[in-house]
Amino acid sequence: MTKSKNLNPYHEKVEKNASMCAKKEPDNSAKITQEFADDVVASVKADFAERQKMRRPYELNWQLNMNFTMGNQYCGISPRGSIEQEDKYYFWQEKQVFNHIATIVETRMSRLNRVRPKAIARPFSSSDSDVNSAKLSTKILNSARENIHLDEIVTRATAWSEVCGTAFYKVSWNPDQQEATVTVCSPFEIYPDSNVTASIDDCTSLIHAKVYSSSEVKDAWGVDIAGDTIKVFAIDGAASVGGLGYNTVVPSIVQEAKNDQVLVIERYTKPTSAYPCGKLEIVAGNQLLYYGELPYRLGDNDSYVYPFVKQVSVEQAGCFWGTSMVERVIPIQRAYNAVKNRKHEFLNRLAMGVLTVEDGSVDTDNLEEEGLSPGKILVYRQGAVKPSLMDSGDVPSDFTYEEEQLLKEFNDISGVSEFARKSTTPSQVTSGVALQLIAEQDDIRLAGSVDSIKRCIKRISQYILRMYKQFVSNAKLMRYADGQNSAELFYFTASDVGSDDIVFETENELSDSPATRRTMLFDLLNAGILSDSEGKLSASAKAKVLSAMGFANWESAQDITQMHIARAQRENVDIDHAEVLPVDDHALHIEEHTRQVIAGDIDEVDKTYRAKILAHIEEHKQVMKENV
Repeated sequence: MTKSKNLNPYHEKVEKNASMCAKKEPDNSAKITQEFADDVVASVKADFAERQKMRRPYELNWQLNMNFTMGNQYCGISPRGSIEQEDKYYFWQEKQVFNHIATIVETRMSRLNRVRPKAIARPFSSSDSDVNSAKLSTKILNSARENIHLDEIVTRATAWSEVCGTAFYKVSWNPDQQEATVTVCSPFEIYPDSNVTASIDDCTSLIHAKVYSSSEVKDAWGVDIAGDTIKVFAIDGAASVGGLGYNTVVPSIVQEAKNDQVLVIERYTKPTSAYPCGKLEIVAGNQLLYYGELPYRLGDNDSYVYPFVKQVSVEQAGCFWGTSMVERVIPIQRAYNAVKNRKHEFLNRLAMGVLTVEDGSVDTDNLEEEGLSPGKILVYRQGAVKPSLMDSGDVPSDFTYEEEQLLKEFNDISGVSEFARKSTTPSQVTSGVALQLIAEQDDIRLAGSVDSIKRCIKRISQYILRMYKQFVSNAKLMRYADGQNSAELFYFTASDVGSDDIVFETENELSDSPATRRTMLFDLLNAGILSDSEGKLSASAKAKVLSAMGFANWESAQDITQMHIARAQRENVDIDHAEVLPVDDHALHIEEHTRQVIAGDIDEVDKTYRAKILAHIEEHKQVMKENV
């Protein structure tokens, strides 16, 4: 269909950079008419309502998981299809919550938050042009990662996936700032066309429903739409729409009603023969905000795909949605609360006692109000049976046994051992090897969640590079910092982004922690592997060891070493203006310049550049001889 600017204000920003696709259009489609727009709005809203009904059972489970994680554990899914509170049968019943689910989620989150692999672009070949392109792509990724705060975004998404089982990332382009952006979408916002598709790419269409304020809609699309009161769910500060059209009884810590809100529905349709670039329809209220092709070419070979990435806690075969450990341990948590509360009720009976009195023998109102306080004078009717405490017996040992078994079941089903939750070593385990095996077993149970996070980071990194490749038409300035007090400003254009083959520097972030790396470095130092032929550790090697251990700027002597290395690297870039100074550490300079020559970064054709570096090295050697 031909775009209409008055109906597609959002598209005006996108079409400046996105290439146009030829579509098979009706003969009378010179422009989008109001009648056609009304039909699209009706179609999208009807499709959205149908998907809500299909997804309703999963949504109820997510709400239940959120309630149990936040401590509201006396609620359940009613036959009417809503979350309802459970009342006490008797006023004296204990209904305390002993929340082990929260500690399980916190422990899993703390371990998963260590999974932040650094993505690097791999060159397609060993040619200099491909190697340099891969290095530039890696710098772009590192800069974009800091700009969008990717680590924080992954943490928020992991909070959703650990509680609800699934979370989503949405990669988009900010045309005003010329930057790629990544936002977190909760499972409440995403509506696939089928709940039994394996992945996002298998969906024929996908709906993203998100709540905005009316002012945000005005700023983004230039359309005035009256706001309404809409219920949203929140975890860790992120709000998402859910339960539209249903009466749900949940506590305020999970659900909140927000005023002046507009529900914006985005329906993405994958490319077909009729629409080779796919189709995107955006509806808010009764208005069509956008109608056109998919705006982003994020797939392989510049193909049009959905700009979403799915993260799951535990994969479910034959299901679009992942499952959560919270869902698995809810029955155990219910049983544990019941056992603990019944046990406390029994203890209350033993401590407070149950007093039996003959009818009319004592003032029962006074007993109910004051009880049997120490030193109390209890007056009963002459000739009546003396009041006495009922024998309640002892607390059955079955309570304690069942409590211990339930605690073991928490560990077995959640995969989080007491070693990880309590951060204490088991009293019966004293071997270091045994403790290492326990830690590795915890890592094995998290392997599925770790792999999902890594796949998401890899896919997001690819999408970011493809965004810049699609939209950066003019030279763009970015800043790259290496984490060692060194920063670099560089320019690039879309043609410079030639590599989007992403790999990670480390394979297992859970085992490759700073502590293990330091231990390995100490072992290498003790073995003499890092020493030279004379058994000494060069200044350059010392600087690299301290940098790897996190002490790059530990002392001023090493600061000077790093400055010499950085100066030599700058000279490699601008060899025409390089000069030998009396204060230079000539050994470090010679080592860095030699590395530049033999590392393969110099074009074989550029003999002049190679000759200049070799001549500069000879100058350093000459000065060293003169100073001896």
